Amino acid sequence: MESLYLNHLFSKGLFISEDGPSAHASEAALSLAKLFNIMVIEHPEQATIDMVRVAERNLGLAVPAPFYVGFPESVRNLSVEERFLDQYLHYAQTYGLGDFLSPGHSALEERFERACCNEKAPIKRFRIISRAEAEQIIDEDVRQLLAGSRQLSEGDYNLVFLRVKGDFAVETCGSKDTATKLLMDTGDLKLTEFLQLSDVVRLVELIQFAHHQSTDIKKLNFTNKERKLVTRVIDHLFEHGSCDVTRCFEKRRVWAGLLHHIHYHPVNDEAAAFVKDIRSKRGRSAYSAFERLMGEGQVAQALRSLEQSKGAADVLRHLNYLLSRCKTDEEAAFVLDRLESKNKIVLVQLLLQYGFYDGSTPRTFAFTKHNMLRTHLETPEEVARRKSVVPDKWVVLASQRIRELLAAQLKGTLGTVYVDEDMRRIALPLTMASSMSGAGLLPTGSRIPFPADKKLRAFTYWELVDDIDLSVIGLADDGTQYEFSWRSMAFDRQWGIVFSGDQTSGYAGGSEYFDIDLPRFKERGEGIHYLVFCDNVYSEAAFANCFCTAGYMLRDRKDKGKVFEPKTVASSFAVTCPSRFAYLFALDLVKDEFVWLNVSVGRSENVAGETRLAFLEKYLRSTEVISVYDLAKMLATEVVDRPEDADVVFSDADVALREGAERIGSGDYARILGLLSS
Repeated sequence: MESLYLNHLFSKGLFISEDGPSAHASEAALSLAKLFNIMVIEHPEQATIDMVRVAERNLGLAVPAPFYVGFPESVRNLSVEERFLDQYLHYAQTYGLGDFLSPGHSALEERFERACCNEKAPIKRFRIISRAEAEQIIDEDVRQLLAGSRQLSEGDYNLVFLRVKGDFAVETCGSKDTATKLLMDTGDLKLTEFLQLSDVVRLVELIQFAHHQSTDIKKLNFTNKERKLVTRVIDHLFEHGSCDVTRCFEKRRVWAGLLHHIHYHPVNDEAAAFVKDIRSKRGRSAYSAFERLMGEGQVAQALRSLEQSKGAADVLRHLNYLLSRCKTDEEAAFVLDRLESKNKIVLVQLLLQYGFYDGSTPRTFAFTKHNMLRTHLETPEEVARRKSVVPDKWVVLASQRIRELLAAQLKGTLGTVYVDEDMRRIALPLTMASSMSGAGLLPTGSRIPFPADKKLRAFTYWELVDDIDLSVIGLADDGTQYEFSWRSMAFDRQWGIVFSGDQTSGYAGGSEYFDIDLPRFKERGEGIHYLVFCDNVYSEAAFANCFCTAGYMLRDRKDKGKVFEPKTVASSFAVTCPSRFAYLFALDLVKDEFVWLNVSVGRSENVAGETRLAFLEKYLRSTEVISVYDLAKMLATEVVDRPEDADVVFSDADVALREGAERIGSGDYARILGLLSS
């Protein structure tokens, strides 16, 4: 079976048995337990050495040694001056002499033998299933991923694409981004069933970015093959599909340039009329009347116009604009009373928006494009010119109304439901498009209690690039930032943070680590609420063009064992974004909780301290507004107190289920997205 499938199933706690009982089952099971703390709880007699290799690929084993091979003890034993001299000599050899060929290590640290690791780590419980069961699980996950209206992460898309390349029939596709990408990669015109004519621009943007590394669609340079594909799609839509011509007029200039670039010849009379209107600038977009009425201050009439031309979902998307132009409580009440939508994900997004709304401070605009998060913080000039400010009392009413709409759409979807209290910490998987894939991941914003007797060892390791930096940014509630990286910590060892050194010759294999001792850090870090971990490529390359893994281990506060111990790995994931910057995770120092971020950012910065973190607030606090716990209660016909009485159980615990019942865990984001998209 393809390694991509094996990795996906591994993230769900599953191995695949191809041949039944294994002659080396005992040795394989022992290796899984000794190396990775994996206990096979079903069919251990079928364990194989191949399963050890799958675990190694996902949790790491032969990881490159860091700059200080004896980290963290050796770093503590060196003086500040020795550590500085060590790095200076390393920089002189690499950047000074241009010698990046061999891994760089300390010239001054003492060499010593490490004791065996005897740390207690959580047991990872795995099941071994048959190939037929595996194929059924994969097909169901692909079905759920296709049903969702959200853009897929790179890892999830690769899973879907690999299956669609086979004999999987795409019966539904809720996300136009997914349908467009599949269309680009397969050329299958059947996928236009899930698209409209206006989505051709989406296809053009994707081709321009994926094949030409450009986001400027006004300067196209398509190959003949790409021109033919776009032409075939346009023709097919005019002959068999949905042609929302009015919406196309919203991007008239883009369409005019595209039609000229591909030398388009209309396939029928409808296409000919469209081309004529685009080129002669006839025809008006649906927003023309809406904007005119809004400019005249006729909010109610503008709402009706938008509702009629674009539908209820677009009214929701313009809710902030509409409310900001209301002059009276009655007018605002009219707008809120007219709200309706079957798009549950849009409702959740609005709920989060108004949950953190503050009209008096600069806003951060965040959106996902090409699987990367892009952000913009309002400048003082933009704040001064801003007209779209909603009074607090209307924000409260909007939140209430949106929650009512969402609850009404979800009610009774799942029958009787039991929901574990721990699900209050699990965020809804709305930011998966910009996420990386791997083992132990949770939706962005999810939280895990941090063990009091452990320290966190964050790690990153790489190949095919010289220098990747692991950094930590302290974030206070007032927005103040504190950088903790090699350059800022060279002369300071008092923070309870130990850094493994800046390895800048890692083309054939490099690594960096941070140890965070929370009690000690808190003694000095008063006022810092979060520690945010970042990964960035200092070399001139994107993560997508190298091999990079990141994650964290939970280690004993007293140092034991090797720098990298696979059995203590709580999460490990591949960083594959087409940019040079990614947010990994955070520590909430007030609540002693680990917070998942796992966000690829569309930035070209190669130094972590130059980024602003204000936009992260809604991810760091999203569960305060809505969580999987809240969603589960909305979905239920009835909420029961015992899992054995439920049709569906939301829990990560190994609880008893009645026959035919379903368990949904915090990592089952495809299923959760499916419930939000159905």
